Amino acid sequence: MIRRLFEQGIIESFTMIRRLFWPTALYFLTFCGLFAPSQVADAGSMNLTLRSRTPIPVKEPTSRAESFPATGNHYLTNQRALWDPQKTALVICDMWDQHTCPNASKRVAEMAPRVNEVVQKLRSQGVLIIHAPSDTMKFYEGHPARRLAQTAPVAKPETPLKRWAGLDSSKEPPLPIDDSDGGCDCETNWKKGMPYPWTRQIASIEIAEGDAISDSAEIYNLLKARGIENVLVTGVHTNMCVLGRPFAIRQLVNQKFHVALIRDLTDTMYNPAKAPFVSHFTGTDLVVEHIEKYWCPTITSDQLVGGQAFRFQDDQRPHIVMLIGEPEYQTATTLPAFAISHLGKDFRVTILNIDEKSQNHFPGIEAVGEADILLLSVRRHPLIPNDLQIIRNYLSAGKPVIGIRTASHAFSLRNKPAPEGTVDWPLLDPEVFGGHYTNHYGAELKTTATIVAEQAHHPILNGLPMNSFRTGGSLYQVLPLEEKTTILVWGRAETIEQPQPVAWLFQRADGGTSFYTSLGHIDDFRGSEFPKLLTQAIQSLVPKKS
Repeated sequence: MIRRLFEQGIIESFTMIRRLFWPTALYFLTFCGLFAPSQVADAGSMNLTLRSRTPIPVKEPTSRAESFPATGNHYLTNQRALWDPQKTALVICDMWDQHTCPNASKRVAEMAPRVNEVVQKLRSQGVLIIHAPSDTMKFYEGHPARRLAQTAPVAKPETPLKRWAGLDSSKEPPLPIDDSDGGCDCETNWKKGMPYPWTRQIASIEIAEGDAISDSAEIYNLLKARGIENVLVTGVHTNMCVLGRPFAIRQLVNQKFHVALIRDLTDTMYNPAKAPFVSHFTGTDLVVEHIEKYWCPTITSDQLVGGQAFRFQDDQRPHIVMLIGEPEYQTATTLPAFAISHLGKDFRVTILNIDEKSQNHFPGIEAVGEADILLLSVRRHPLIPNDLQIIRNYLSAGKPVIGIRTASHAFSLRNKPAPEGTVDWPLLDPEVFGGHYTNHYGAELKTTATIVAEQAHHPILNGLPMNSFRTGGSLYQVLPLEEKTTILVWGRAETIEQPQPVAWLFQRADGGTSFYTSLGHIDDFRGSEFPKLLTQAIQSLVPKKS
């Protein structure tokens, strides 16, 4: 006992000296000209971009759009934060040497070297590293890092700590994936009741002097003893241990710590054979979104160690970014549901909603720069210059874009200049989509669509009926089209002799390909033809890998 107290006293004394000495040392080095002020800021703090999701206020549907069930939509928002490394800890959750699921073991082994890189960088900055491989404490008996956690003085938590914190219905809905089968996405010989195969943390994550090892409330004691305020969480599995353990997200948040998940260094236990029947990696994305909505923000590992965010080798999904900014047709509700149902198996989807307050900015729009496909569902929103420039840069690179319904007049007002501080794009329609939207026929006129017979074998039209099918909403007046357009579907409003194109391809001057459809009314999403048309258009425009 005396030895443990002595060890703890040395550790706490060293920590106190480091906290007092480091700012003074930085000041001295700056005074001597050895560091610039900006370097001091970088050396003394962790500059993070915290991604979270804010609920979108529920609005009454407009008179022209039938009500659609709410789906709990959120804005994706980024916020800058400076975290003091001396008041920050990294918790590594259940990165075991083996797992009951072979694919889970494989992904842990693939991810571990990147986790170790993060560990080394944060450790060098003074961040407390806590290894938490649950149920393996016997392996570490007598290890200095294990004793460090055991000797932390007992602290009274804000709320009682549990061995496991399950779904908290007072704060969150059910998880967006069905993991009731245990989540293994491969064949396994392990059966319930057999001993668990893990014995320790995977060896490729180094445990060094000054680190701690625990899987219990000891971690809370250590955090309080060290004056930790911020906790980064990495490890597995996002839908289980990363949320539920006594050192994991739900309980850390309830204890009033500032918590952030490193979202590219985690994995789910999810089997694509279960609802919502998406790819394994989309399952992880959905759980990460759940955490961002209801528990804490996330970051990516490249913010800590540079380079690119980590991506599993088997995750080859192309990335589609959807910009949504129109209330009339409720695509903030219909497009997310469409994305899960029709794109979840093959695509990584990022949905960005227009800022409700400013109406001229898409929080998180930086994601457009890394998109493989851009989809626009926006109506008359001039943007702040930076946002519009990001979109222009994407298009000028010759990348594909898809526009639905009001995208033809996405970034300009009708017969009005852009408000001060914003810029518009009145020629977006002819320049990007090859159309000339002027108006629409009355919504009371029923509209039917017919595919162009000469294009019947086009992959975008595969499986669509050769006979006419009903569409929702009014028929847009878009003629004449620009050269280098290929009309795929015509629409006709009853009593109106002149048909109008409702879907076409356009070869832009920058070399890129655009697909536009004036469909996208809420009733179009309820049918079978439009979701098939839109899905196949997205699939057709995926850039071919070299």
